[in-house]
Amino acid sequence: MSRSTGTSQSAADARTVRLTIPAKAEYISLVRLALSGLSQTQQLSDDTLGDLKLAVTEACSNSVRHAYTDDGAGSVEIVYELHPDRLIVEVSDNGGGFTVAETEGMNDGALTEGGLGIAIIRELADELELGPGKDGQGSRLRLVKFIPA
Repeated sequence: MSRSTGTSQSAADARTVRLTIPAKAEYISLVRLALSGLSQTQQLSDDTLGDLKLAVTEACSNSVRHAYTDDGAGSVEIVYELHPDRLIVEVSDNGGGFTVAETEGMNDGALTEGGLGIAIIRELADELELGPGKDGQGSRLRLVKFIPA
């Protein structure tokens, strides 16, 4: 398993954790477990934690299903950035990617099976960014969930 975790300060008031998993469905539960662990460092309501788990699961599932060929040879990187007032989660891969135009029609109520995950994430996140990954390769999804005081 090609997994690495680390904690660092990305800003004076934020903690960052990185997790890299193989692009296989059976590793997505690790992503949820990491999120549960982070919730122990800062109190998240059960509803907020549930929303985040669902959104992150959908984002990782999209990368696992669509970014790479069926052999699961790629990886998915998840970065959690915990601030006092919000949690930022970025999911990225170096796979086939998508264009933002492919996701823009998903707000008009005409959902396809492939667009349902993004629609769910849009509803659960307070902010959402979609785009290409590093150096224009793959995909990057960044969601922000504000944490009530």
